[in-house]
Amino acid sequence: MNYLFKEEPAHYSYDDLVRDGRTSWTGVKNPVAQRHLRGVRKGDRIFFYHTGDEKSVVGICRAAGDAYPDPADKSGKLYAVDVEPVKKLETPVTLAAIKADKRFASFELTRIPRLSVMPVPQDTWDAILKMATK
Repeated sequence: MNYLFKEEPAHYSYDDLVRDGRTSWTGVKNPVAQRHLRGVRKGDRIFFYHTGDEKSVVGICRAAGDAYPDPADKSGKLYAVDVEPVKKLETPVTLAAIKADKRFASFELTRIPRLSVMPVPQDTWDAILKMATK
């Protein structure tokens, strides 16, 4: 499975992930994003998306293990997943470029822009990778 995880780079950037080698993806509160996060399994590929001023897919990481209950959540409802870096994209793929391409009309990133964790269909994954190597 493929996913896209969003983060404000001032809070935690792809470069921070590379420096750390691994991190726990926590703090996701939206129920739909949580549903997607709970589905993450070891080895799943993840686009790392910078929000804020950048609004771009900047790198690829992978799930280091299956999603698990977030230990900081006393309610037991929230999940987390450990991720590790794979590679930084040659060229970041901006939200503007994605929105301008008809192939992405049904992609959750263009339809539900505030969602922080979302699945990425294989054809969408491949198209974004191709855009990153131009």
